[in-house]
Amino acid sequence: METTHADRRPDDAWSVMERFYAAEAEYVAAGGYGKADYDRVAAHLDPEVVLHQAPGLPFTGTGTWRGRDGMERFLAVFSETWESMEFLEQEHWGDDNTVVVRNRVRFRARATGREVEALILQLITVRDGRMLECRPFYWDPAAVTAACTGA
Repeated sequence: METTHADRRPDDAWSVMERFYAAEAEYVAAGGYGKADYDRVAAHLDPEVVLHQAPGLPFTGTGTWRGRDGMERFLAVFSETWESMEFLEQEHWGDDNTVVVRNRVRFRARATGREVEALILQLITVRDGRMLECRPFYWDPAAVTAACTGA
């Protein structure tokens, strides 16, 4: 069941992710590594954060990114890939420590200028008001790759 704003605490999983998504989009829009302020993103990450990305996408690299430094390296690659990201629609289900988020996001690729709308489902765990683990699942990875490569 989706919680209302009045029911939420500032450190519940969805509240943490709302702030993280805003900081992430700002980071990408500012140009990413070396151009944007990563501290704003890192403020929402547990020191032991782990991101498990699916293999095969242009920005997934090794697939597993650990710690705040690992997330910074991931976001450097991610922001090299994408010029912008806009959250068009978000639904979420969860509790204080875990949230499942259905995101519909519009990305614009830096290399091609092409836009793609992607449906991404994420399973996220939060600890002490910060993201601890994230597992994103892309509905159509081929469309995401095509936008990046022009294929």
